[in-house]
Amino acid sequence: MANIPAIDETLKTARRVHFIGAGGSGMCPLEEILLSWGYDVTGSDNNESETLERVREAGVKVAALGQRAENINGADMIVYTAAVLQDNPELVAARESGIPMYERSELLGAVTRRYKNCICVSGTHGKTTTTAMLTQILLTAKLSPSAVIGGKLPATNSNGMVGKSENMVCEACEFQDHYLALDPDAVVILNIDEDHLEYFKNLKNIIASFKKFALMAKKYVLYNGDDDNTRECLSQVAKDKTYNPHVKLLSFGRGEQNTFRAANVRAKNALYSYDLIYNGDLLTRIQLSVPGEHNVLNSLAAIAAAMLSDASVFDCEKGAAAFKGAGRRFEIIGEFAGVTLADDYAHHPKELEVTLRAAKQMNYKNVWAVFQPFTFSRTAILLDDFAKALPIADKVVMTKIMGSREINTYGISTQDLADRIPGSVWFEEFPETAAFVAANAAPGDLVITLGCGDVYKCGKIIKALLEKKSEVAG
Repeated sequence: MANIPAIDETLKTARRVHFIGAGGSGMCPLEEILLSWGYDVTGSDNNESETLERVREAGVKVAALGQRAENINGADMIVYTAAVLQDNPELVAARESGIPMYERSELLGAVTRRYKNCICVSGTHGKTTTTAMLTQILLTAKLSPSAVIGGKLPATNSNGMVGKSENMVCEACEFQDHYLALDPDAVVILNIDEDHLEYFKNLKNIIASFKKFALMAKKYVLYNGDDDNTRECLSQVAKDKTYNPHVKLLSFGRGEQNTFRAANVRAKNALYSYDLIYNGDLLTRIQLSVPGEHNVLNSLAAIAAAMLSDASVFDCEKGAAAFKGAGRRFEIIGEFAGVTLADDYAHHPKELEVTLRAAKQMNYKNVWAVFQPFTFSRTAILLDDFAKALPIADKVVMTKIMGSREINTYGISTQDLADRIPGSVWFEEFPETAAFVAANAAPGDLVITLGCGDVYKCGKIIKALLEKKSEVAG
């Protein structure tokens, strides 16, 4: 991360900052923050999206769709994401021009260094929901946070916000060790699981990476005391000779050993409530408005981090209840022709499992999983785990794999997954997928699109077809 001091210097003199992939969910809040700081922000993207439209409205000068060398003309600094291919014409032109170039995580690191209470939320699963809920609670407590969130927060209708305090909430992603570019005052670790194995290779390396991140905390590490891998990570942190004993190691979970604890957990229609216990003392009862048992621990982490930032117990209770979810995290789109449509970002087998189990608790006739596998490596390496998670749904419909930044060196296809899931079907294109679902889903069913790619577009086609069916029937 040798470029981190360099980016700070570049930001001191730069006036125009250009974003390659300006519509990315991780780019959007950074663009808004730089706009608020007075920079001239420009950008480009290959695909139209709601996020791209949002940053246009915010003041980002977005070039016509497509990425061309001339788009970087006049820029003092270039920001790109790991998803941008090395032969991208703007990236090539930037290299040739000598304009300072930084990966998105490096800019996020520079932003985090400007706040005295930067809370970085990490973990294999649940980062966006927890970051968004923590932001909601701090807003409720009038603590005016700045935030960088991986999904849209309904309260702000954006992926982030610019506050007026020293509080910052930041989603910290372990992909390719990007979170090691950040400057956390507080580190939250929600869980540690096998993912991004094309980079980390094995679980041992993943735990070692989270250990490095935890050791960067300056105030405290808040970790999941119920998760075996996370406990192993923190055990290594505590024994490391570089660990600063002034940094508190605080746990959350359902087990009695935890600093922050959820007790007497109850559920009604997949919405959970629990007693909030701190250091053995009962503080209040928390009622959640987002479905799924997994959100007990996500909310507990958010509440604990908010309390450690001086939010009152009352504001934590109120903010958690007011939180209805982040964009693309079990987001209910609506009911059309009697069929309820939802959208979720789940793209790892564990995420699919908890999302589909929550859906099955919600008293629908049938739960349809419309899944877009993301990256060839994840699909190939976790194929058997995907084959176990998806059949939790009553009906499984899939699309072709979205390769994103990868080349298919694995020889993997959705057919390999379909062969392991009896009764499942898959289609090459979204219109075919949507037509099948719209023709076969019945009133009382839940259809949930799943994946971190662009499967939400398939959901929009399904919605249009169901609306048409309703008009014909009416």
